[in-house]
Amino acid sequence: MPFALALTVVLALLAVFQIALALGAPLGRFAWGGQHRGLPAKLRIGSLVSLLIYALIAVLAWDRVRAIDVVPDVVAQVGMWVVFAYFVLGILMNAISRSKPERNTMVPVSILLAVLSLLIAMGYGELAMAARG
Repeated sequence: MPFALALTVVLALLAVFQIALALGAPLGRFAWGGQHRGLPAKLRIGSLVSLLIYALIAVLAWDRVRAIDVVPDVVAQVGMWVVFAYFVLGILMNAISRSKPERNTMVPVSILLAVLSLLIAMGYGELAMAARG
């Protein structure tokens, strides 16, 4: 469960960041390729969509460690492997960003998220089966 909690905390911090971006905070150099100080409307919408993705990832993580029972076990298991792949892709995408602030900030964040999601996907931090029933 500590890995799901850590993942959720990092996602919550990213959610605050995405909300700030969506509201027009001049933090664009840290996201979406770093080409905009304040994000244009389409990227602000993208930031809001990110919130839904983060929420889905958190639900999958908590379900995978058996803290909640929202989706079938196989969905949580496969879903967390997809999440791991998503964060590995995030490492690569952030690493090739033209924005040095984005590379320096988001690559380590993406690595942390990838490691946490890998541990969860592998079943580490899973609560005992009896806790579900």
